[in-house]
Amino acid sequence: MTPEKNTHRKGGRVRRAVLAGALALTLSAGGATAWALDRFVFEHVEISDVAAYEASRGVTSGTADTAVAAAETTDSSYTSADSNINISTVVTGSGDSTVTYYVADVVLSDATVLQSAFADNSFGGNITETTSATAADHDAVFAINGDYYGFRDTGIVIRNGVVYRDEGARQGLAFYRDGTVEVYDETSTTAAQLVADGVWNTLSFGPAVLEDSQVVDGIEDVEVDANVGNHSIQGEQPRTAVGVLGTNHLAFVVVDGRSPGYSAGVTMTGLAEILQGLGATTAYNLDGGGSSTMYFNGQLVNNPLGQNKERGTSDILYIGQ
Repeated sequence: MTPEKNTHRKGGRVRRAVLAGALALTLSAGGATAWALDRFVFEHVEISDVAAYEASRGVTSGTADTAVAAAETTDSSYTSADSNINISTVVTGSGDSTVTYYVADVVLSDATVLQSAFADNSFGGNITETTSATAADHDAVFAINGDYYGFRDTGIVIRNGVVYRDEGARQGLAFYRDGTVEVYDETSTTAAQLVADGVWNTLSFGPAVLEDSQVVDGIEDVEVDANVGNHSIQGEQPRTAVGVLGTNHLAFVVVDGRSPGYSAGVTMTGLAEILQGLGATTAYNLDGGGSSTMYFNGQLVNNPLGQNKERGTSDILYIGQ
């Protein structure tokens, strides 16, 4: 473990101790404030060492021996025996209607090369870290923010072949070990069945914006979390999405927004049209807003909210070096 990583881990433990003390004081006061802080702010750690937890369950990926096949890296590309990543920047429109987005075209040698990681190496509620910090902790060459599973206690959460949550609630996305990716109804199956069928990772946010290469009807009216907080994902917003171009061939898109003159963001339909233009047959919306981030080769690729400042999130998808 590098000194930087050790500092990260120690910082996480200190933060938890401080939060636990603050929670005890707040709860003693009672009332709605205590409930809100407990629900939306204070960490609820269920698994404190995810790496050990996954190792105990025999998690293995398709990562090749990099000593045998050295990677080639440029400012916008990465090529190794495991993956081929090409990142491009697209700017459309003008003035306050300008939209800036980033596309990562990714070809994998094996579906399990695409992995997931949780903030602070812990699973639970309200545990957050920036995409860049989590990516650095896992020696990632590429990463995007995930579905922010830690904001809610529902959804099927399977990561790196391990089941973490089995509370089907919405339309999910399943990445299979054979390189296929499918949208599915979480309420019609179980996490155990998905793993038995070969699922490697799931995401629980949505909605699907493309199916059979067509824009899905009604996506402007979808609510992901109808029971808590600001649940609308409508209007022109920063977005993160994954599109399926073929077996083991994916497109990751991050659209910046809320920054007139740089990038206004896009609607759900606008997001669908971007993925459709890239040739995706299926595309799925992930957590957006200030969470929307793309990381490559040690650097933040996009400019979140036009401020070059990342918001903490609970999880990432990444490709290791």
